[in-house]
Amino acid sequence: MSMTSAYGPAADRQAMISLIRSAHERGVNFFDTAEAYGPFSNEELLGEALQPIRDHVVVATKFGFDIDLISGARGAGTNSRPEHIRAVAEATLKRLRTDRIDLFYQHRVDPAVPIEDVAGTVKDLIAEGKVKHFGLSEASIDTVRRAHAVQPVTAVQSEYSLFWRGPEQDLLPGLEALGIGFVPFSPMGAGFLTGKIDEHTQFDASDFRSVVPRFSQDARKANMALVDVVKAVAQRKNATPAQVALAWLLAQKPWIVPIPGTTKQHRLDENLGAVELELTAEDLHMIHEQTDRIALLGDRLPEAALKMTGL
Repeated sequence: MSMTSAYGPAADRQAMISLIRSAHERGVNFFDTAEAYGPFSNEELLGEALQPIRDHVVVATKFGFDIDLISGARGAGTNSRPEHIRAVAEATLKRLRTDRIDLFYQHRVDPAVPIEDVAGTVKDLIAEGKVKHFGLSEASIDTVRRAHAVQPVTAVQSEYSLFWRGPEQDLLPGLEALGIGFVPFSPMGAGFLTGKIDEHTQFDASDFRSVVPRFSQDARKANMALVDVVKAVAQRKNATPAQVALAWLLAQKPWIVPIPGTTKQHRLDENLGAVELELTAEDLHMIHEQTDRIALLGDRLPEAALKMTGL
């Protein structure tokens, strides 16, 4: 996502194509995008980058926002009407330069369309060979269960990290019971857990963090207590804070697959290094004991965006 939108101005296209292919050469085979990123430009970038290696990777993308498929103009809410899902699928296949979508998520639950209708539409797309697997994003466990009864849900994507542990309450236990995988986005707290952001950081106007309450100057100052815990573990383990944040996620459940993003080769190398970092039971206990005492300041999303989650 950060390659084309949301975290400031878009990065150089050719450099990002090289970075994506470098990631595959390093063993990465799961790539995540969405029509909403750009809109459209992120799918187009990924399609070009992965075209030579398409049969060796898994590509996940998303539908569900109210986006005009011609102009890219964004409406105020969601759109998961069956005919729109089908139109998005066809447009996405072209942008990704492929004949199938490996994992097709509903980006946000549409209150106006029964989830059974959404699942049924994706089930038809699977039967037609245009989609291989169905996923949901930022959905409640009750919605997941209803969708799963119509078309088995392969994965659910939601925010999860030491910076936001909300899924632990209901979502993760429910997914485990259903045998559904979990894909945490913002696994490093949208960069906060790397230790590279503090109260003095200035965000570009096009960076979504500039309007997120948890990234206000006062919140960043207060929430540095969490970063200090992560930094202490990193120093003790001869690792970086980003690696600790990722290793913590990997240590939670074997069916959790975080999707860190980057626009830099050295950050890609750093992120992949987290696979080799083992956090012991003692490490994890200490992290939880210390972070449980910290009351984080600020909501994780602006109010309007937050209202679209957990439905």
